[in-house]
Amino acid sequence: MDFFDEEMFAEEAPPKPSPRPPPRRRGLRGETAKRILVAIPWLGFAIAIAIAGGLPFTVAMLAIGALCLHEYFAMTGELRPVQAAGYIAVAALVLAAHFGTAFNVLLILAASFPLLFVLGADRRHRDGITVSMGATLLGIVWIGIPLVHAVLLRDLPDHGGALLIDVLVGTFAGDTGAYVTGRMFGSRKIAPNLSPKKTLEGLIGGFLIGTTAFWFAGLYQDWLSGVDALIIGAAVAAIAPLGDLFESMLKRDLGKKDTGRIFGPHGGLLDRLDAVFFTIVVGYYLSVQLVY
Repeated sequence: MDFFDEEMFAEEAPPKPSPRPPPRRRGLRGETAKRILVAIPWLGFAIAIAIAGGLPFTVAMLAIGALCLHEYFAMTGELRPVQAAGYIAVAALVLAAHFGTAFNVLLILAASFPLLFVLGADRRHRDGITVSMGATLLGIVWIGIPLVHAVLLRDLPDHGGALLIDVLVGTFAGDTGAYVTGRMFGSRKIAPNLSPKKTLEGLIGGFLIGTTAFWFAGLYQDWLSGVDALIIGAAVAAIAPLGDLFESMLKRDLGKKDTGRIFGPHGGLLDRLDAVFFTIVVGYYLSVQLVY
């Protein structure tokens, strides 16, 4: 009787639906195309100001710093950061990098501490001032120091603009490569608590593609040897995911999905520059060590 009942119910059971394809593989081409289309005008802008150099590049860094701080202060609003101190300090750091020396940059960074005290000692900020100053200082260092190194890298004699473009190409190529390979082949999560979509396969793919992109760009620069290009490119490609994970950690802690809406559904300016804020620093020091 049991066997008969099972057969009867098996015949009446509706057919099982065909399995759906894995969600992370659907729409890969369309999503990748959207990311590239959004990035193209900004990459063109980055290349244009890198070629221009000098004061136009410094002014562009001031504008980028203000936009990034605006997004950061919006994310950390509940911590009541001392916004005026942040804007003044980052602008002064960028100007010191262009018009002064490393001594002047360090002087401005040191001066940001008493500035935080003076501007944060009013009644509006006094309660919880420790957290407010800590959040402000994090924004100054996270955003200001990379912009300083971007100016220092661009101001290097003869080849600064080309090296800056190489770092940007390696960073963005590695980011796109990590996204594509991760969507196509990724299965092993590397930091699920920080960024659930990051996979080991994407990490490896991004590293190889970013390194290759930097090396390929160096083929057209006879002053940059292939070995030096591979060393700098590998360092840039290796450090880029740390910048991405760092920002993911902050957003997760603050309960934010994106840093802003300047790129529409693709997030804010900080979402696009998180890796660059790490790679530009490494790119500068390795360029000075290997090229100059």
